[in-house]
Amino acid sequence: MKGTQANTKLVEELQQALAKERVTTNETMLEQHSSDESYHTPHLPDIVVFPENVDEVSETVKLASQYDAPVVPYGYGSSLEANVIPEHGGVVIDFGNMNKVLEVRQDDFLVKVQPGVTRSQLEKELKKYGLFFTVDPGADATLGGMAATNASGTTSVKYGIMRDNVRDMEVVLADGTIIHTGSMAAKSSSGYNLNGLFIGSEGTLGCFTELTLKVIGIPEHIMAARAEFSSVDDAVDAVIAIMQAGIPIARVELVDEESIKQMNRYSETDYSEVPTLFLELHGNEPGLKHDIAFMEEIVSDMRCRQIEFETETAGRNKLWEARHNAAYAFIHNHPGRKQMVTDVCVPISELAGAVKDARGAIGESGLSGGIVGHVGDGNYHILLMLDPDNPDDIERANQVNERIVSYALERGGTCTGEHGVGTGKQKYQGREHGEALRVMRRIKQALDPEGLLNPGKIID
Repeated sequence: MKGTQANTKLVEELQQALAKERVTTNETMLEQHSSDESYHTPHLPDIVVFPENVDEVSETVKLASQYDAPVVPYGYGSSLEANVIPEHGGVVIDFGNMNKVLEVRQDDFLVKVQPGVTRSQLEKELKKYGLFFTVDPGADATLGGMAATNASGTTSVKYGIMRDNVRDMEVVLADGTIIHTGSMAAKSSSGYNLNGLFIGSEGTLGCFTELTLKVIGIPEHIMAARAEFSSVDDAVDAVIAIMQAGIPIARVELVDEESIKQMNRYSETDYSEVPTLFLELHGNEPGLKHDIAFMEEIVSDMRCRQIEFETETAGRNKLWEARHNAAYAFIHNHPGRKQMVTDVCVPISELAGAVKDARGAIGESGLSGGIVGHVGDGNYHILLMLDPDNPDDIERANQVNERIVSYALERGGTCTGEHGVGTGKQKYQGREHGEALRVMRRIKQALDPEGLLNPGKIID
């Protein structure tokens, strides 16, 4: 921004365009928008605004551009790679007031939402129609934020990731222009795929103000299971065999021994502290009975020590609550420590080796940590506990991150499967994408020539 005087003038113009009470420079509010859930260093924005419609977002972006002020879209602040930290100050656009489910098109299996709608809020609304939205990252993130990072989660093995489930988006570009990236049609061969371009762009190409999402009917029957193994190799081999058999598995999560230990302490479970698969199948009752019997045969052949099924809702909820709370279990059991969460994704055939190497890296670092993963698509996460004020802890954590990323990239994987790039994974972009990074930079330059949309993220 161009100094204190310009900042004051921008605040005044924003208050005229929106409303005085929805534009703030309050120190507490700025601090609340200075960080995400990661270990990355916070940075205060200059201004926080709370628009209520697309026209106010457009006007905010136009005014910010006039004063050379960066713009950072903000959902729920649950990102993990500094994706929403306003490292260059400027204006944070908080979409908390744009949190309406606009339309449920039941016959089209579509729903239109504003970007501030959270996953749990949408789930509650869709239940009235017997529908559900399939992308479940665990955290109760906003749909706008989930699109911005191309989120996925536990159900992606069956239903796909965010990019697979967005039909259309309303986007405000860097000059305030409002566009739509798709349509409500199930498919299209018309023009470039702008949905694919903007999803995962982390606010660097535009601000999302409306999303049209694909939804499906709630499954007739759901069966959850927990399968214990003596080794990670056996667990991963079982997953590959299950998928090769065509069993329509909806979730399959790998949890390592250390993570099970932390879960037991936090969630008051008594699971065996061995590599474990958390599984879930969706379908009709006769089909599930057949699939379960077939799956039992497969895991038995893959040296499964024990498998337990959960048919009741309470039992399933307890199982998945324990899995989703794995990160919080580490935090709760390590008071005074901060958590570094990082993820990579590899071809499934490389997953067992990747997890074993990651476990070795954690052990060599001397830090407490665990591994959980969406093994059905090769995506796994490392949870490391560290002292954020201890440079040695930070360095050791970075070495672990460097090692698992290198392992993934050397085997045809990616430096992040779902957390996004932010600043934490930015240094790997050239290594992963090569000459394609030049194309990405040209796209960024074309859509945001002044570099004011979430500067410093993804593209350096």
